[in-house]
Amino acid sequence: MNYATIKWTDIANGEGVRISLFVSGCTHRCKNCFNEVAWDFAYGNPFDAEIQEKITRELASGYIEGLSLLGGEPLEPQNQEALYSFIKHVRNTYPNKTIWCYTGYVFDAKRGILKEKHKNTKYTKELISMFDVLVDGPYIEKLKDIRLKFRGSSNQRVIDVQKTLEMGECILYLD
Repeated sequence: MNYATIKWTDIANGEGVRISLFVSGCTHRCKNCFNEVAWDFAYGNPFDAEIQEKITRELASGYIEGLSLLGGEPLEPQNQEALYSFIKHVRNTYPNKTIWCYTGYVFDAKRGILKEKHKNTKYTKELISMFDVLVDGPYIEKLKDIRLKFRGSSNQRVIDVQKTLEMGECILYLD
C-alpha cells in the first residue's frame, strides 16, 4: 500500500487535533473529488515500517486526539491488509486515542461489513470494529453542503461504530 500524504496536525477530519493518513488508491472516482491525485494506487510513498513507526511515535503526543484515515479509499480491498495490521497496533498501543475512517463505501450496520459485498476481505469486519467513527458513503456533488460537519455531502453518515456494533443498528455520531 502507498500513502499520498500525512497531515501531522489536522483539525478538519475528526474531533480534536489528529494525525490524518491519506492512503493511495480509489475506484470511486467521485465527481469533483477533493483528492483526485490519490486515486492512483501507485501514487505517493510506500506505507512501510518506518512511516508506520513515525506515526505511532507522533500519536504519543498528549495534544493528539487520534488518527484519521482518508484517501484515496482506506477500505479498498488492496489497502485493508496493511491498514488492519497498523490499526491493530495503534489500537493496542493507544487504547484511548480515537480512530476515524472516511470511506466512500456504505456500512452494513447489521453485519458489521461493507454493503458492497465484493469489497469485503477477511480483514474488513475486524478492521471496521477497531474504528470509533466511520464516515461512509460516496461524495455526491449535487448533495454538497458546506454546513455539514466532517463530511462533504448530505448522503454521507457519521457513524458511531462501537455503539452501532453493540446495538446492531446504525447509530449516528453526528446528525
